Amino acid sequence: MSNLELPVLGQDEAAACCSPMVSEPLGEEAAADLAKMFKALSDPVRLRLLSLIASYAGGEACVCDLTGPFDVSQPTISHHLKVLREAGLVGSERRGTWVYYWVLPAALAKLSSLLQAPAATATTPVASAR
Repeated sequence: MSNLELPVLGQDEAAACCSPMVSEPLGEEAAADLAKMFKALSDPVRLRLLSLIASYAGGEACVCDLTGPFDVSQPTISHHLKVLREAGLVGSERRGTWVYYWVLPAALAKLSSLLQAPAATATTPVASAR
């Protein structure tokens, strides 16, 4: 086993893509990509699925474990997982007869980077309670 560290690709993509909205306006392409992600998350079942997958032990969940907590059919769950996958929020891999899903950290970093609030400074107006 070597002590050589391998670089992890895609970790700086979020920072390069999306600085906070308050520091500079979004470009057309970046806005379209991010809108697809936010649209996928606008459905309560998909938002819960993403949360369930992210909180699963080991960071990945079998599709067989994702149908129980919902009052929708298995084909509906599969549809919602497909939307999350196509939006770039989750990755998946077939292992035998089951498909396993995991959250893509770079996608979450893009979303959180965009919505990051600026640090308050002496020149930044602070909203007062009314």
